[in-house]
Amino acid sequence: MSHPDHLRDDDQLRLKTLLARSPELTAATTHVRTFATVMTNREGERLRGWIADVCADQQCGLASFAAGLITDLDAVVFGMSTEWSSGPVEGRVNDLKASSAACSAGQNFRCCASGSS
Repeated sequence: MSHPDHLRDDDQLRLKTLLARSPELTAATTHVRTFATVMTNREGERLRGWIADVCADQQCGLASFAAGLITDLDAVVFGMSTEWSSGPVEGRVNDLKASSAACSAGQNFRCCASGSS
């Protein structure tokens, strides 16, 4: 997916034509752009206002998504406000899960028998 401001001219024209046909899609697009800005700029404190705007806009179709964020709003706001990333940890956890699965399946007997690969 590309940012609408970075589309080729012909793609921008197609997007403009599509949005002109659907007020609902236009409304959703506006809210999604704002959400993307909040995420990109780590402005989690703006999320509550965004949710209120989305829930008030009956035309955009994003109210159920926004309402779902409310269930754990503090965690979502924190996650959208910090630079912390669990990417390296998640990658290592996935490596360990894959290794464990291989051992369980008998694919790497040496790993299971000796505790090393």
